Amino acid sequence: MLDIGWFSSGRDEAAIDLLKVVSNAINKGIIKGKISFVFVTREKGEKPESDKFIEFAENLGLKIITLSHRNFLPELRKKGLEESSKSGVDSPTIEKWRTLYDETAMDLLSNYNPDIIVLAGYMLIVSPDMCRKYKMINLHPALPGGPKGTWQEVIWQLIEQRAKKSGVMMHLITPELDAGPAITYCEYSIYDDPIKPLWEQWEHKSKNKTLSEIQNTEGEDEPLFKEIRRRGLKREFPLIVATLRSASLGEFSIVDGEVVSHGQKLTRGVDLTEYVESAICDENM
Repeated sequence: MLDIGWFSSGRDEAAIDLLKVVSNAINKGIIKGKISFVFVTREKGEKPESDKFIEFAENLGLKIITLSHRNFLPELRKKGLEESSKSGVDSPTIEKWRTLYDETAMDLLSNYNPDIIVLAGYMLIVSPDMCRKYKMINLHPALPGGPKGTWQEVIWQLIEQRAKKSGVMMHLITPELDAGPAITYCEYSIYDDPIKPLWEQWEHKSKNKTLSEIQNTEGEDEPLFKEIRRRGLKREFPLIVATLRSASLGEFSIVDGEVVSHGQKLTRGVDLTEYVESAICDENM
């Protein structure tokens, strides 16, 4: 049985939806495992959104552990954020705060020994010490080796590159931000017949405007942007479920920071496209 730890900031409805989806998959036996604890970076009374998330997790009968990042050494955090804002890179002060916060978090979690920890709407950068202690995974809205950055930045890069396909992947958290190896992924087309008219509109539009101008005037409402986002979003939850299912069945393992499947090291992770597409098809039936 896979022992799962769950990290979240509980900042929106999506955090609840994802926990609900994975919990349902466990209850149905799709994932052979359990969620041992939910760690939240907010405490009750801080924000209505996180209060709702904590209440939902409690109603599932899950163990909740909270440590407010805003109330933890606030002066040190404030100084670190100010220094980082001025320099454009993380300052030693914010790195010190991050290390101290994670040390405290790990003390709170010392009675647990999860096989894997899912970062699900977790808004803090994880310290190197915590990366080394746990096998932590996170979702990134691109194929292995694809664009980096936020999901918005990824989509604009795909459009700029005239990409024919994209994907979603789960990757291992490492001390180097967004540079951990892919664990699982799924792939999908962003240049099939239904979307081609939007590409044609984009080509016509981009002859008269720069990418920056389109971003400033239309932003996330740009039709091609919205459709690529829609296609990726519908695959995110199924991939997370598929990843935990695959891990619980022993179809892959994480050894010394690498993904191993059937005795072979995988450079791109496990391709779960078929399972994810099947899950999406079942939802639409």
